[in-house]
Amino acid sequence: MTMPFYASPEQIMADKAEFARKGISRGKSIVALEFAGGVLLVAENATSLSKVGEIYDRIAFAGVGKFSEFDQLRKIGVRFADTKGYAYSREDVVGQALANAYSQAIGEVFTREMKPLEIEIIVAEVGDDRWEDHRKNSLYRVNFDGFISDHANYCVIGGNVADVEAWLGSNYQAGLSAGDAVRIGQKALDSGSERGSNLTEATLEVCLLDRTRPGRKFTRLSVEEVRVMLDNG
Repeated sequence: MTMPFYASPEQIMADKAEFARKGISRGKSIVALEFAGGVLLVAENATSLSKVGEIYDRIAFAGVGKFSEFDQLRKIGVRFADTKGYAYSREDVVGQALANAYSQAIGEVFTREMKPLEIEIIVAEVGDDRWEDHRKNSLYRVNFDGFISDHANYCVIGGNVADVEAWLGSNYQAGLSAGDAVRIGQKALDSGSERGSNLTEATLEVCLLDRTRPGRKFTRLSVEEVRVMLDNG
């Protein structure tokens, strides 16, 4: 009689975590930076598939890892925000609630399913001076196991996170202009790039949450707009 296969719960969770980390580490990094006019999101991305997108009026989403998995989460977030905004009011849709919902959903998959989601995401919310409770920017990172953390000034996911965070820790300054933030983001991503080459406007995806913009705050910069910002440094 053969003994049935057995693995401890600790070993199963460790194997899941290792599997997810390997998948995520193969992706390119994304940086979210606070600047004087809001929040900037910069991704190393040479494809036509968007890693960064709009969720709601003041909220953006960024994901690394398996595209089909984090893009599905982005769509779920849009529906979540639209439903809450319709049922209550638009200012009731906040980044923390969305990040908590993502954390719960991702953690549920990690705990119950055999295969975890191979993703990390950022939920970024820009402040709005019209509402006292929403004046500050918010940056939330949700890991493959559902662990959620909030960050001040900047947040990094995917790729060589440690290298990019170390570079930002030495070079980031509060009160950056949008152009300075783009250049800081480019250099930070380049510091963690395995090939060590200069990233250009053609290989960067850059989006803004602009607190001075009326209505919806999200805007995606064109290749030409990014090129001008990089050249003016």
